[in-house]
Amino acid sequence: MKHTAARTRRAVLRATTHPHTGSYTASRGPGRGRRGARTWARANRAVLRLTTRVQEGLQEAARRPDRGDISTTTVIIWVAAVTGAVLIAGTIAVVIAKYNGKLNGL
Repeated sequence: MKHTAARTRRAVLRATTHPHTGSYTASRGPGRGRRGARTWARANRAVLRLTTRVQEGLQEAARRPDRGDISTTTVIIWVAAVTGAVLIAGTIAVVIAKYNGKLNGL
């Protein structure tokens, strides 16, 4: 079944309205007055934007499966390189801290 933006919008609106409220209260949201309605509308827009973005990303991934993901070996090499650099820097810091008093006279 194909997902469209309209279907997502309907699902979001259905999920956000309370089942025991009338149409007037459901359209206004849980808050009272204009400020509550604006907050409710802003939340609906944020959810709609997020779901639309996720769907677009999934469609792009289905359309182009080879979109340049980082391979596992690349991640392993980067983690090893960063770990090695941290170990070397830590060793240098320990040696300098240990012999700090003796290095002052040089």
